[in-house]
Amino acid sequence: MNNFFQRGLLWLALALVFLGSFCAAQSAAPAQAPKRATSAPYTGDLSIFDSPDRDQKLHVDRVMDTLGIAPGKTVADIGAGSGWFTVRAARRVGSGGTVYAVDINPEAIRYIDRRAQKESLANVKTVLSKADDPMLPTQAVDAVLILKTYHEIADPITLLKNLRPALRPGARLGIIDRNGNGTDHGISPKTVIEEAEKAGFHLVQTYDFVKDDGMDYLLFFDLP
Repeated sequence: MNNFFQRGLLWLALALVFLGSFCAAQSAAPAQAPKRATSAPYTGDLSIFDSPDRDQKLHVDRVMDTLGIAPGKTVADIGAGSGWFTVRAARRVGSGGTVYAVDINPEAIRYIDRRAQKESLANVKTVLSKADDPMLPTQAVDAVLILKTYHEIADPITLLKNLRPALRPGARLGIIDRNGNGTDHGISPKTVIEEAEKAGFHLVQTYDFVKDDGMDYLLFFDLP
C-alpha cells in the first residue's frame, strides 16, 4: 500500500512539473498580433468601375505622372479588378512597356484578358496572385498602384514585403483609398503609412486631388 501511495505521489509530482513547464512556455511565447479589420473583396459586376467620367474625377493622368509612368516603363496594377487602370497605364507605357494586372479573383483575370485582347493591348500580362503575394517577377517593376483595394488586404505588411523584390531601383508605390475603419471599404491613411513603413517603404508625399472620385488620398511611397 505504501509503495502504491509513493508511486502515486511520484506521478503527481511529474505531472505538476510538466504542467508548470507547459504554462511557462505558453507565457513566454510572443502574443500574435490580431489582424486588422478588412472589407470583403468585391466579387460583383466588374463593369461598374468604368464610369465614363472617372478619368477626369480621379485625375488619372496626374496619378500616372506622380508615379513616373512613362513610355517603356513596367507597371503593376494590384487589385486590378476590371482593368480600368491597367488599360490606361498600358496605353501610357506603349509597346515598349508592360503592365501586370494582378488580382486574386480568377474572374477578374479572365475579364482583363478579354478586355486587353479586345482593345489590342499586347503589353498587358495578367497575374492570378495570392492574397499576401503579388507573384511578380524579380526586379521587373517601375511603378505600382493599389487603387481602392488596400482596405481589402488582410495581411498588407506581408504583401508589401513580398512586393519589394519585384521593384527596380527608384520604383514608386501609390495607394489610393478613402478614409474608413477597414470594414466600411475604407482605411485611414495613418494605418496605411504605418503598415507600409513596417514593410520597409518610405512615405514621400500625400495628395488629395483624387477626392473628386470619392477617394480621400493618394499616398506616394518609395524604398529608401
